[in-house]
Amino acid sequence: MKNNMMCDLETGLCGPGGDSEMQFIDLSVPQKKIDLYYVTDPICSHCWALEPVLRKFEAQYAQYFNMHTLMGGLLESWDGFTDTANGINDPVDVAEHWKEVAEQSRMPIDGILWYDNPIASSFIPSRVFKVIHKQNPELANIFLRRAREALFAFNKNIAQDNMLIDLVNKVGLNGGEIVKQSKLPEADISLQEDFQLVRQLGIQGFPTIVMLNKEKKGIKVVGARSLDQYVSALQQMLPEENLQPKQLPNLLSLIQKEKLLFSCEIEAFYGIEEKDVEDFVSKQLGSTDFKMKEILGVKYSTIID
Repeated sequence: MKNNMMCDLETGLCGPGGDSEMQFIDLSVPQKKIDLYYVTDPICSHCWALEPVLRKFEAQYAQYFNMHTLMGGLLESWDGFTDTANGINDPVDVAEHWKEVAEQSRMPIDGILWYDNPIASSFIPSRVFKVIHKQNPELANIFLRRAREALFAFNKNIAQDNMLIDLVNKVGLNGGEIVKQSKLPEADISLQEDFQLVRQLGIQGFPTIVMLNKEKKGIKVVGARSLDQYVSALQQMLPEENLQPKQLPNLLSLIQKEKLLFSCEIEAFYGIEEKDVEDFVSKQLGSTDFKMKEILGVKYSTIID
């Protein structure tokens, strides 16, 4: 066997060689040509239903776009609020609508709080999101996920200070200070800037994804859609590109990042059947400390801290 440490006097090269004398290399990261605006709201049930698809879309295709999460302002207050399309006129009407979304998406949604402890305004957690986003956009998105888990699956009122403080603490920031800042005029100005951009994009419902090129021309995808539809829209925005999805991370890496994943999220991410999830999780996580639990009839996996 050839010794890889041998040096070749003719080529002036130590090691196995095989390269030509002069080559052109390009280690630069391709410039992202698309801005993707994801318009959402902390209490938007269809946004919660979209999470399994959106996670996979980002994991495979985020190299092609710059993603911006915008707050849409779903519920300022119940004073004068009405959603005739979904038959919502007061808090208790939301519970029935959420039940329908849960059945369709299989994402766990409780909704009992709409009867006894309703969310007063989605602007409250939205302002907290904006304060965190100013410091650390990645942590802001983690906060948004944790807030939705608390609201939809675990029936917590994420418009109350004590809950918001706890959620912010859990993402590694000072919850008391962040919530205090969210009550200042600067936080509301930041939120209103999101609303202004949302209006400029011509968006009225959530979730909506808008993809724009440098010429500010693009595609709007309204509602929670399939992965194929988002990929198709991206391909239309980049007709010269041969879109290549990135390899998906293994489950251990994914769950270490996400902390908690519901069964349908694992199914959607890895393209497996519901009946195979438990066996898949056991094999993928091996000796890692994790738990399989169930809430609202939905199984979920979580790492043990």
